[in-house]
Amino acid sequence: MTPKEEIIIVFTHVPNKACAEHIAQTLITDKLAACVNISSPVTSIYRWQGQIEQAEEIALSIKTTRQGYAACAARLRMLHPYELPEIVGIHVSEGLPEYLAWVAAETGMQE
Repeated sequence: MTPKEEIIIVFTHVPNKACAEHIAQTLITDKLAACVNISSPVTSIYRWQGQIEQAEEIALSIKTTRQGYAACAARLRMLHPYELPEIVGIHVSEGLPEYLAWVAAETGMQE
C-alpha cells in the first residue's frame, strides 16, 4: 500500500488542555501517532443518558496509520477520562506524499 492508503486521522474530545497534552505526549512518545493537533476549546452539545448535555471540550486530531490504528485507539481508550469517548478514525484519501510518508515513518510503519 502507498502511504496515502495507510494514513488515518483519529478524532476525539477531552475535558481540558492538560488531559489533551498528556494524551498527545503519550501517543507521540509511544510512536502511536506522528502528530496530535490540540484545538482551542469547542462547545459540544449531545444527548447522554437521556439528557441534553453541553460541555466545553478540547478536540484532538491524531495522525496515525492503518496498521497502528488498533494500538493507538486502545491506548487512547486507556488514557481517556470519559466513560464512552469519541474515538473515530477517518482514512486519508489525498495528501502531500512527503507528509504522508513522514506520518508512516514517525509511527514506525514505513515500508
